[in-house]
Amino acid sequence: MSEILSNKEETLEDNLKETFLFEKDLNITFDEVAGLDTLKKKANMKIIMPFQKPELFKKYNKKIGGGILMYGPPGCGKTHFAKAIAGECKASFFHVGIDQILDKWLGNSEKNIAGLFKEARAHKPAIIFIDEIDALGRKRELLKHSSSSSVINTFLSQLDGFDSDNEGILIIGATNAPWDVDSAFKRTGRFDTLFFVPPPDDNARESMFKLLLKDIPIYKIDYKKLASETNFYSGADIKGIVDSAIEIALDEILETGNERDIVTEDILASIATNKPTVTEWFDLVNNVLEYANESGEYNDVAEYLAFNKPKKKKIMGFL
Repeated sequence: MSEILSNKEETLEDNLKETFLFEKDLNITFDEVAGLDTLKKKANMKIIMPFQKPELFKKYNKKIGGGILMYGPPGCGKTHFAKAIAGECKASFFHVGIDQILDKWLGNSEKNIAGLFKEARAHKPAIIFIDEIDALGRKRELLKHSSSSSVINTFLSQLDGFDSDNEGILIIGATNAPWDVDSAFKRTGRFDTLFFVPPPDDNARESMFKLLLKDIPIYKIDYKKLASETNFYSGADIKGIVDSAIEIALDEILETGNERDIVTEDILASIATNKPTVTEWFDLVNNVLEYANESGEYNDVAEYLAFNKPKKKKIMGFL
């Protein structure tokens, strides 16, 4: 019987190693991240410098590692930014989806969590990036299953490093809904630092269009015009716009038999028929700022909205 249990545990550990994305030498740095200058500066002081100059920070009793909660509207590059942090830190990177942790069989989720932290400790310095962490750390009153409490407790125990040394391990959680994350996750020493990842600014959107169109037949693209017309569009939205513009041109080419370059008007036509997907998120966050920001957790969003207002597109004469 004990041999069967042992084999089962080995299988779980082997499966875990195959499920999360482990990258040892990331070549991505902040040079590959368009915009987000304020966030880069914040990450440099709180994360990157402690990894690059550990002796200096230890001298002043500053811990290397800890937890960061990265939040913002969907499609704005939280994963890419986390990878760039790992690249700047020269750290191993563990990319984990919530479905790679949670398991329907009782006890397996806890084993997955323990196995993940064990692997990260074996590859220090390391960064664990967990997407959709609100599904794991949801407020207790929102939980549907009592067994979830055991999973949460196991995760928090590993995060706190009660039985192991977490020095040199940074855990980054990403979420679109930080207000749904349990307060226990946000206590000091856990995910006590929040990073707001906003939609790309004008310069970042211009860079994205250039990157997405660089290997495609184009003619005199007005990148500044495209950037000015896509305020509050996410990186994912912009990719969708370019894909749609290419499809429009290809349909025409296939119909006429005459090849042509992509022009600014193609992309503007695509923009006109594709709304930004982040405006609903900002509608929701406005309610949070009004009724649930007593602690000032989301002041970064409030400051951002003070200088950036999403515009509602008019369609056929209606708002």
